[in-house]
Amino acid sequence: MIETVETTPFRDQKPGTSGLRKKVPEFQKRGYVENFLQSIFDAQEGYEGKTLVVGGDGRFYNEDVIQTAIRMALANGFGRILIGQNGILSTPAASNVIRKYKAFGGIILSASHNPGGPNEDFGIKYNGANGGPASETVTGAIYERSLVIDRYKTMDIPQVDLSRIGKVDVAGGVVEIIDPVADYADLMETLFDFAAIRDLFASGFRMQFDAMSAVTGPYAEEIFVKRLGADPAAMMNTKPLPDFGGHHPDPNLVHAKELYAAMMAEDGPDFGAASDGDGDRNLIIGKGMYVTPSDSLAMLAANAHLAPGYAKGIAGIARSMPTSQAADRVAEARGLPCFETPTGWKFFGNLLDAGKVTICGEESAGTGSDHVREKDGLWAVLLWLNVLAVRRQSVAEIARDHWATFGRNYYARHDYEALDTATADDMVAALRERLPSLVGRPFGNRTIRAADDFAYHDQVDGSSSAKQGIRVFFDDGARIVYRLSGTGTTGATLRVYLERYEPNDGNLSMQTNDALADLVTAADEIAEISARTGRVSADVIT
Repeated sequence: MIETVETTPFRDQKPGTSGLRKKVPEFQKRGYVENFLQSIFDAQEGYEGKTLVVGGDGRFYNEDVIQTAIRMALANGFGRILIGQNGILSTPAASNVIRKYKAFGGIILSASHNPGGPNEDFGIKYNGANGGPASETVTGAIYERSLVIDRYKTMDIPQVDLSRIGKVDVAGGVVEIIDPVADYADLMETLFDFAAIRDLFASGFRMQFDAMSAVTGPYAEEIFVKRLGADPAAMMNTKPLPDFGGHHPDPNLVHAKELYAAMMAEDGPDFGAASDGDGDRNLIIGKGMYVTPSDSLAMLAANAHLAPGYAKGIAGIARSMPTSQAADRVAEARGLPCFETPTGWKFFGNLLDAGKVTICGEESAGTGSDHVREKDGLWAVLLWLNVLAVRRQSVAEIARDHWATFGRNYYARHDYEALDTATADDMVAALRERLPSLVGRPFGNRTIRAADDFAYHDQVDGSSSAKQGIRVFFDDGARIVYRLSGTGTTGATLRVYLERYEPNDGNLSMQTNDALADLVTAADEIAEISARTGRVSADVIT
């Protein structure tokens, strides 16, 4: 029996770059989840009798919201709901399930790399039929509906057992619990040379992987251990936990310090990797060498043809605007188109659907291809393994060969976290006003040649997105980018991106912090960061 429940709007349900993210207690408010889910359904049409995919990263409150989503989806007319066993589906695996089973769309429950637990973060994101994050048009419609919503539909039905694989008839519809790993692992086998990678491991090659007590643990055990023959003992933190073991499931050098220490040891493994809360990000470390996400994107694009799924070459490359321009060098040398988009994987979707690009990446550790419509952490790890299996060189040797061919983009991101929101907004607004006056201003041996606020025009659907990040360009090709992040839940996070290019006949062996030291000083002075916030240094540097 369908129930229509009266409700009143919440004013804070505007999706960010990756859906709606708040602290768990916010989502636990009476009607909060229901309002947002109903707003998603109300912003769509034509889904009666269709399939909806639901899953998440296993964080606290995941299964509760799945039960709510089941009741509401059936009440709103969906005919079938596909759910990962125990409510688990990595974000890229969910994208694959949507595409493989031709679902109408999907509800992904995750706050990605943010902490989990009763007082930590939760998130709800809607993905469309292509498997990718909803467009700004759709998220805008969801938000507009959330501001005026006055009722939601639900059903009084028993809870569905999420632990048992199989189909259950529920209230005139079908709820199907599926293996969360199998479809994804099978897809990976079509893209990569698993036989060559097995031979690599059999040769004595050692890998260490940190799943960070998050969603990719079961995927890593199935793919790396069972299908490829990696040492089970080298798989760290593979059991998904609601609070991620009390850790921050962000694959960077701060939160994956145990893995980093192992890789920097004299007797360390040959290859190290990690993924994040929902499995869409990656960390790549060779023995004695960390590979930045921007460099990883460029190196994978340059070597993708070594994997069977990309043997015919790639159509093009896309990167988010703050990502370093290392991939641009590869595209230029190979005669490939290269697209610069705003941050947010949804901006890659149109380019991928139109066949204009094959490989995409973001500096925030997201890399992927046209196999799904999400960034994909394990995909990046497997492509690295495929490249290593074919080239039989170390990660460091591949990196040095890459820089000797294309030059090196020294690059870093400085995050100032949990800033007072009003202070951060005022700082960025003031910087925007000063942009015209910055041109011609000297900083050490550099002079600012241009400064703007990045705007993007989508050549596929004609949409435009303004105020996507402030860019400051110097006369020697260096640049600084400022952007307020849309993925946090507390205060504001200012991200500052620093980059300078060294040609292939230049100094390619500098320490990154030395290469960028003068840009760090300039970035603080240009935006008045320390003067306005009191912060004398960044909280996280990657």
